[in-house]
Amino acid sequence: MPEPIRVRGSVVIPDAELQWRFSRSSGPGGQHVNTSDSQVELRWDLAASEALPPVLKDRALARLAGRLLDGRFIVVRASEHRSQWRNREAAAARLGALLAQATAPPPKARRATRPSRGMVERRLENKRRRSELKRGRGRGAGGWDG
Repeated sequence: MPEPIRVRGSVVIPDAELQWRFSRSSGPGGQHVNTSDSQVELRWDLAASEALPPVLKDRALARLAGRLLDGRFIVVRASEHRSQWRNREAAAARLGALLAQATAPPPKARRATRPSRGMVERRLENKRRRSELKRGRGRGAGGWDG
């Protein structure tokens, strides 16, 4: 692969940890599709990887638990392109994006705040105005009898 798979910052997955499999792809391609192995399956052993620091590895294992195969492998398939090379690039990009999302730090905790007095008064005044408007639409208030 021309570009190593970058997870975040200086964390990179070495090519030695990646397992590639190729098979015949369905879809467009005419007679060519019957003779070339253009579908790509990229498999990476997350649990045994030495590339990720322990903190990122634990975070990724927890967040990707439902997607892991045998509790350790991440499998990404790509078959949208007719060329095996472009499918390899697509699979590598997909794995990188998946890992970047899975290893992202947790969002900052929301701090509870209270609405200002003016905001509360405006909201209640709006409610009163709406209520009056709707009450004025009733049958007894000279509205349309239908």
